[in-house]
Order: sequence, then structure tokens, then C-alpha cells
Amino acid sequence: MKKACKHDLPALVFLFALLMLWQLGAMRMDAAYILPTPLQILQKLWELREPLFTVHLPATMLVTLVGLAISLALGLGLAVLMDARPFFQKAIYPVVVASQTIPTTAIAPLFVLWFGYEIWSKVLVTVLITFFPITITVYDGLQSAKLEMAELLLTYGASKRDIFLKIKVPCTLPYFFSAIKMAIPMSIIGAAIGEWLGAQSGLGYFSRRMMTQLDGAGVFAPIVLLSAVAMLAVALVATLEKKLVRWRGEF
Repeated sequence: MKKACKHDLPALVFLFALLMLWQLGAMRMDAAYILPTPLQILQKLWELREPLFTVHLPATMLVTLVGLAISLALGLGLAVLMDARPFFQKAIYPVVVASQTIPTTAIAPLFVLWFGYEIWSKVLVTVLITFFPITITVYDGLQSAKLEMAELLLTYGASKRDIFLKIKVPCTLPYFFSAIKMAIPMSIIGAAIGEWLGAQSGLGYFSRRMMTQLDGAGVFAPIVLLSAVAMLAVALVATLEKKLVRWRGEF
């Protein structure tokens, strides 16, 4: 416990210093509709706790989880396919990279036109943002497997399935967890962007509604909540990673 606290102390000190600078700068500006203080944001978060936690947070988390699940299935499938067949790597890799050049804020309104204000327009935005790091990172992990180890197993009569399960999967696990830790915040961002551009519920929608009312603290409150949820989710994944990937060494 003491080791964990000591490890996190620099981050906590830096965060506290940033919050103090923010507080002092916002107080000096004295324009809460533009830049509210952290205390004003926390106060607003408490005042709006019922709609935020019972209506809008569940809506955003549903979009995030569905989008992340689809991105995982799509990203893992494409990574395995590219690793197994060089032809697919040459065909798919440029398309995957090109998909990230599409401006999300430009195409998200089209998703709303196609699918309406239902969940799928936001899910598609989330998938578009999230599947790329999963695909590329997991593919790099599969490619990192030692060729000599695979050749050694082949001499002992191992099948391609044995090589995949006993060499490639263990080599890919650290990359997989890194991809998940990148994908979680990005999926939350994708859900919020989708809600901001077209939704009837969700933290992104709520933040946009507060902006139309010139409520600076109300705009920041959902953002702070999203950040807290993302950090908690990444911390849980990091804890699971430490338990499953023991050979990676100390974090």
C-alpha cells in the first residue's frame, strides 16, 4: 500500500498544482460561463448528480461498451487475418490507416442522418475512432513473436494452432492490454462526440445543452465525470494486466 502511494505521489502533486493554477486563473478571469473554477464544477456536479448519474452516464456507457465490444471483435479479427495471410495484410493495412484520415466531426452528422438519434449512430463513431489502435497494436504484437521459437516448435511436430496459442498469444498479450488502455478513453471520446453532434441523452448531449445556456460549470461537469470513468476503467485494466502478464516486469 505504501509503495502504491509513493508511486502515485508525483502524479497527485502535479494534479494538485494544476488544479490550483486553474482555480486561481479562473478566479482572476471572473467569467464562470467561459472558465469555471474546479470548485464550481464540483458543486455543479453535485447539483446535477441525479440526471447525470441516472440518465446520461448510463446512456454514454452503453454506447461506449457496445462500440468497444465491436471494435475489439473487428480489431482482433483483422489483426489475426493480417498476421495469417500476407495478402490480407497488404490489402487491409492501407484501408485501416486511411479510415483514420476521415474527419470524425464531418462524418458523424451523416451517421445521424442514416440511423437517426438511436444508439447506432453513436456506436459507429466510437468504432471508427477505436478499432484502429486495437488492430495495429495487436498486429504488431503478433508480428513480435520470435520466428526461431516457432521453427523450433515445428521441428517437434507442433501445428500452426499450437504455435499461435503457445507463442503468438503470450507475445501479444502486453500489446493487447496496451491497445485496450488506449481504446477505452478513445471509445468514451467517440461516444461523447456522437452525442454532442446528435443525441437525445448522454453526457456529450448534456454538455452541449449546457453550452447553449452559457453554463460553464454545467459544460465541464459531464467532461469531468467522463474523465473520472475513463481513468477508473484504465486503472482496472492495468490491474488485470499485472495479474495476467507477470513476465512483463515491474510497471
